[in-house]
Amino acid sequence: MHAPPTDLTAPPIVLTRRRVNLIFSALLAGMLMAALDQTIVSTAMPTIVGDLGGVSHMAWMTTAYLLATTLVMPIYGKFGDLWGRRNLFLLAIGLFTLASLGAALSPDFTWLVIWRGVQGLGGGGLMILSQAIIADIVPARERAKYMGPIGALFGLSAVAGPLVGGFFTDSAALGWQWCFWVNVPVGLTAFTIGWFTLTLPRRRSTTPLDYAGIVALSATTTSLVLFTDFGGSDGWGAGRTLAMLALFVVSAIAFVVIERRAVEPIIPMSLFGNRTFVVATALGLAVGLGMFSAIAFMPTFLQMSSGLSAANSGLLMLPMTAGIILTIQGSAGFIQRTGRYKIFTVAGVAVILAALIWMTTLSGGTSLWTVGAMFFVLGAGLGLIMQNVVLAAQNAVGADQIGTATSTNNYFREVGATLGVAIFGTLFTSRLADNLVSALTANARQAVQAGITSPETLVPSAVKAAGDPLRTAIIDAYANSLAPVFWYLVPILAVALVLALFLKEIPLSEHAGMVARGEAVESEEDLARFMTTSDPTATVPVVVRDDDAREPSVNA
Repeated sequence: MHAPPTDLTAPPIVLTRRRVNLIFSALLAGMLMAALDQTIVSTAMPTIVGDLGGVSHMAWMTTAYLLATTLVMPIYGKFGDLWGRRNLFLLAIGLFTLASLGAALSPDFTWLVIWRGVQGLGGGGLMILSQAIIADIVPARERAKYMGPIGALFGLSAVAGPLVGGFFTDSAALGWQWCFWVNVPVGLTAFTIGWFTLTLPRRRSTTPLDYAGIVALSATTTSLVLFTDFGGSDGWGAGRTLAMLALFVVSAIAFVVIERRAVEPIIPMSLFGNRTFVVATALGLAVGLGMFSAIAFMPTFLQMSSGLSAANSGLLMLPMTAGIILTIQGSAGFIQRTGRYKIFTVAGVAVILAALIWMTTLSGGTSLWTVGAMFFVLGAGLGLIMQNVVLAAQNAVGADQIGTATSTNNYFREVGATLGVAIFGTLFTSRLADNLVSALTANARQAVQAGITSPETLVPSAVKAAGDPLRTAIIDAYANSLAPVFWYLVPILAVALVLALFLKEIPLSEHAGMVARGEAVESEEDLARFMTTSDPTATVPVVVRDDDAREPSVNA
């Protein structure tokens, strides 16, 4: 494996602590924007879909974003390896900001879903490029300690997002549109910070781009998601469901054939000859499927069942954030001292599995304290595994494939998330539609008096205002639709637990990716030695990782 050509006229970058912190601040600004958006929109979703008449299609609010994110992840990863990551990161911020403007101006539910998809095109870049840039500037052995600030950032978004989203949603003067308007100044600020602080090398590459692979991968991902969506809504034997299945099979085969012949494939097939990478990626897929499915629809259930405002129901997600931060912080120091990370991966899957089994007991009468405890346990499991899976995948490949490995690992995790939300959402909404019709029919006179004429336009405020027995019937409809679906996730997490036991623990690299590729040095002394060398063809030390043993060696 060889690193992509760099701009050889520029001296190596010195990765001083100050420079690393400045770059990291730019990454945090971009991630904060994406994290805030997710918590704000999740909190406001019941009101948004009710106002726009899209209750039965609620899953597409999340599916559109996740599908778009999944489609572009491998593209950002490969292009970052070829050309550098700075301009791509700024492009991702710009796309996300522009799409937020479009979402705020959406005249109907269809346009809102479209703009959510465009948001995903930017969000996918923010996620992948942030992780790859951290791997570029921080050695694997030290990378865990940077997860603490990231966990705190998501904690901040978990607090601020529901408050902001709830304030906008509950405000008669503003409305849910401001859940998207707020991203515009945040995006402009993140872009400005990134423009001035994100100093990374640019690369030159004349390698032909894998356009055919991009098209085939997009067709494979889209057809797979539509297959699950149509299967849940139309039936697994319906015509368009089978058509999507056929398209998935054909496009998947075509993609593998194309990638095996491509000069610079979007997803190199050689990655799948690396056992550690394969296990880490399969773990990410399984956990992503369970995690996003469990999280996506819980705010809706809580608003309908508890009668809380959008802001307060979103704040019930705080225990999950506390669990994530606690376990990330608790494991980071241990990983840095010992280099051991497998034990946390195994424990994380086991804890998530226990949380999902517990969540199958949800009912309309479940106390908020119990729901908070469920979220705390789920968050504790996520904090133990998610970053360690990415760390294992990055550490298992050469420094010149950090972006591709990061994006491929995240791609399969997002495939799992997209499939999970599509299947879980279809099962939930189809059950919900039937149960709500039954609830409204059984209490028809009271429903008319309460102004509830259709399940499609049901909003939390109407449920809160409705008296019994209608209110209880609606709450039971939501509980009886959501809780049983968690059982479908339990076997998947059981398989993930077995996979975690087979994860090979490779010694963590002591060198940052840019240092390993010869694009940076670790001190001014190293730079001085490089600049004064008598050999004009000399380069900074480059760390090369053997493809089979994956043990680091240093070549001058």
